[in-house]
Amino acid sequence: MSVSEKIRNKLIHSLEPERVEVIDESHLHAGHAGAREGGESHFRVLIVSKQFEGASRVARQRMVNSILREELAGPVHALAMKTLTPQEFAKEE
Repeated sequence: MSVSEKIRNKLIHSLEPERVEVIDESHLHAGHAGAREGGESHFRVLIVSKQFEGASRVARQRMVNSILREELAGPVHALAMKTLTPQEFAKEE
């Protein structure tokens, strides 16, 4: 299973999101520190979940970091995230 699939599966299982996008941006960092041969080291995620309601941006990011702690300790060098409630996401569309 690829790193992006593991990330997606863990986020779906833990946060029951209405929307989740996992984008591998490793190709943008080739040759930089933390970039692994073969990619799967730099990711951007969008997560829309009711579980973020009432939580600050920092608390939301801590939730995601906790869920993905194994990946962040290993193959993932960088993770950019956008964590929104369904209402916040609707306003962006």
